[in-house]
Amino acid sequence: MSTPKLLAQALPSLSLASKRTAGSIARHVRCSTKPSAAALPAAPSPSPLGLRPPAWSTAMQSRAFSASAAVSHGHVHAPKPGEELYVTFIDKEGAEHKIAVAKGDNLLDIAQANDLEMEGACGGSCACSTCHVIVTDQDYYDKMPEPDDDENDMLDLAFGLQETSRLGCQVVMTPELDGLKVKLPSMTRNLQSSDFK
Repeated sequence: MSTPKLLAQALPSLSLASKRTAGSIARHVRCSTKPSAAALPAAPSPSPLGLRPPAWSTAMQSRAFSASAAVSHGHVHAPKPGEELYVTFIDKEGAEHKIAVAKGDNLLDIAQANDLEMEGACGGSCACSTCHVIVTDQDYYDKMPEPDDDENDMLDLAFGLQETSRLGCQVVMTPELDGLKVKLPSMTRNLQSSDFK
């Protein structure tokens, strides 16, 4: 029995799938099959140099399957009714944007999900300073966990550094931070290795 048919029988979700769908899945699942003559090009004729035909023409065929967990970069959760937390961003032009967010979302993801100008060049891995924000109220700044060494190193590279500066990717919303107000700096600095050549 062919691999696509075996897959269609083994997986109930494939029972209604067409042969083409099962066949495309079979190409990604680790399987060992002898390739059919129709699936392979004709074996090359012996070359004048005495080279052998490719190994795939006579060997077993093996296909690898790999899967990794889905990772959602920049994913912001919708707040549950009654559990909304609010954060206000002050953009470069001075306009305020008050946004309802969920516990656990970070400022970088929130800003990007709401089309605010926050680059986040490193994707939120604390390896740049392009998500630099300035906390406007010292009381809110004091409620945040202390920045770690990596964040402090990146903040040293930030444009317009202030006493209450933080990286947006490292500020995670909690009920204690409900009402937080942050200002986006007028510029960002994105240092790359090409800047030092």
